[in-house]
Amino acid sequence: MSQTATPPVAVVTGGARRLGRHLCDDLAEAGYQVVVCYRHSRAEAQTVADGITARGGHARAVDIDVAQSASVADAFQNIARHEGRVDLLINNVGNYTPQPLDAITVDSWNATIAANLSGPFYCVHAALPLMPEGSLIISIGMAGLDSIRANPIAADYYVSKTGLLSLTRSLAVSLGPRHIRVNMVSPGQLDNSIDLPDATTLPHLIPLGRAGRLHDIASAVRYLIGADYVTGANIDVAGGYRL
Repeated sequence: MSQTATPPVAVVTGGARRLGRHLCDDLAEAGYQVVVCYRHSRAEAQTVADGITARGGHARAVDIDVAQSASVADAFQNIARHEGRVDLLINNVGNYTPQPLDAITVDSWNATIAANLSGPFYCVHAALPLMPEGSLIISIGMAGLDSIRANPIAADYYVSKTGLLSLTRSLAVSLGPRHIRVNMVSPGQLDNSIDLPDATTLPHLIPLGRAGRLHDIASAVRYLIGADYVTGANIDVAGGYRL
């Protein structure tokens, strides 16, 4: 975390709901000013920001469509005017609509790649002028990315996250001389996953025998915040899923 006179600034895309909301709350507890980025969930994003403020923190909701470069540019210009810096960027948006490969349309393929891969690039590109030495970028991936495998029911999602891992490592090398670290946290089956297997199946899929919790992912993010000699890493937070 950068040493600043005011609290450091964390920007979380997809911050209004589910994992993003939990990360916003956890980062506020860790002392960050939080920019809660949302696309459609304006009321929920404002609720997150209001809750952080009510607890004595600093937060603000900002509209962004990460799949559109112009929207991303506008959002980060807004952040430049209000917060003036970005110390932590979390690329949390994930478009996941599992379906067989032959059911994926051109439009749905493009939407997934735009949100999950192009979006993080747009955000990094727009955030970098605001990022001082010692800043951190974390992208949310998926377990098992370090070994390329077939994914017949969510090929677009898997391709996008594999590309995101490559982008993460390329950015880590490119931004290392600026002392900006870039890493990935990759969840497996979370207890709020939309396709979570039933309780009798989980122990056969996950060596640790349970689904992940949002706190598990937040703990990995906290680790990376403090691990100032770790860059280009992908941390599976999955209980052994897909080993």
